[in-house]
Amino acid sequence: MTAPDDPAPLDETFECTFEFQPGWVDLTLRDGTKAEAKALATEVVNRLNPLGLEIEKSAVFDDMVARAVDLNDDVPTLAAAYYSEAGEALANLTVDSYGDEGVVRPGPEEVVPLLLQWGNAEVAGPPQITHLELTAGPAVRIQSMLKVKRMLGFGRKLTEFVKYAVFPPGMESLVVVTVTWEKIALTEQITELADEAVRAMRITPLPTGGASTSVEGGTA
Repeated sequence: MTAPDDPAPLDETFECTFEFQPGWVDLTLRDGTKAEAKALATEVVNRLNPLGLEIEKSAVFDDMVARAVDLNDDVPTLAAAYYSEAGEALANLTVDSYGDEGVVRPGPEEVVPLLLQWGNAEVAGPPQITHLELTAGPAVRIQSMLKVKRMLGFGRKLTEFVKYAVFPPGMESLVVVTVTWEKIALTEQITELADEAVRAMRITPLPTGGASTSVEGGTA
């Protein structure tokens, strides 16, 4: 329940555009339903090259449906995943925006501890922090390892992440791109893919309507 003195969420609309390289699949769901996820997965899986797959198409389909539903649970601006030619999902990507009416957006230094906060995990080891100038605006990039709580709270598993906090000119919102993956051996490949995608990302403020997304080249 929202307290009377809590600021209202920032009502700011924008278009988020990516030019993804082959392998990325746009998993954004408008309604967030499993039926919508199944329709999306059917369309993507039907375009896959069966000769390149090392797992059954049905397994790729099931993974894509479950992943789409999971990634859209918090209603992100955009959700995507990177799939290898063999059909294996290697990384997740989400875009979210943050801001409250009347609250000043945190600056590049203030945002760092916020980016290191995870609801179900804790950062393991010192994070790598860099400052970037992207097409979408100035940004802070953070990369580190995570210890993620397993289901039922037993044990931890290691995951790696990179977050980009983008400060779009002419906007009050903070736009955060989060990429996570579990195969640490593929860190160099995945970070290159993530950096390439974010460098080409465009954020355009809109006068009216809801936040929208546009993805090109996002099929495996």
